[in-house]
Amino acid sequence: MAAGNRTWERPTVFPRRGVKWAVYAGVVGFFVWSGVGVGADPGRIAQGLGSAGSLVGDFLPPSATPRQAQRILDKMLESVAMAMVSTLTGIVLSVPIAFMAAENLSPKPLYAINRGFISVSRAFNAIIVGIIAVKAIGFGPLAGILTITFKTVGFFSKLLAEDLEDIDMGSVDAVRASGASPIQTLLYGVVPQIIPRFAGLSVYRWDINIRTSTIIGIVGAGGIGSVLLTAFNRYDYQYVTAILLAIIAVVLVAEGVSAVVRRRYN
Repeated sequence: MAAGNRTWERPTVFPRRGVKWAVYAGVVGFFVWSGVGVGADPGRIAQGLGSAGSLVGDFLPPSATPRQAQRILDKMLESVAMAMVSTLTGIVLSVPIAFMAAENLSPKPLYAINRGFISVSRAFNAIIVGIIAVKAIGFGPLAGILTITFKTVGFFSKLLAEDLEDIDMGSVDAVRASGASPIQTLLYGVVPQIIPRFAGLSVYRWDINIRTSTIIGIVGAGGIGSVLLTAFNRYDYQYVTAILLAIIAVVLVAEGVSAVVRRRYN
């Protein structure tokens, strides 16, 4: 066939049409198997939706006594304080780990060790880490701070290390060629390239930590989560609604601040 008579075909990752449909069928089959395995019964789901409708009526209107409102305020401030301290300590710990986990700036053995630590930190959910922290040091906000700090290191150092690996090494080599020491090379060749991204990541992680701090209290790690769990256990659903509204308000404020800062630095 002449080149001028060829028709365009959409690029595909599959070598043959039969392989493509076999993959699609496998994905659908795996989805169905997963749904059956976890008990996703349509009848049960329909019954649950009906129960949820009646449960919503128990949550309204929001209600809290003056003592309960003060309790919400105190624990919410504790959650915010936990997020602030954890963000700061997590970032301070993340910076050296990120530099040592950047393949273009760190020797191979050091790179492998720090990448392994980052992977371990990211492997566990905050609730699991919170349970371990509570078992280790007891109930209270200190366990929450340790939990969020640990999770911050895994998140922040990974993203910062990836940004470090994408920097322009030409600028770094130029600074090094001028006779700069290794520290000066980092300060004048590397740091200026990552400052905007560093600021954006810091605020973004603070936003995430605000959300995390409102839930880890469920396992006894301080914050508003402990009050929420107590209200649920007492079936005081109107009080639960008041707590949830307070959480939503704080998260919305944090989201707004995060968005403004990220736009400023991006």
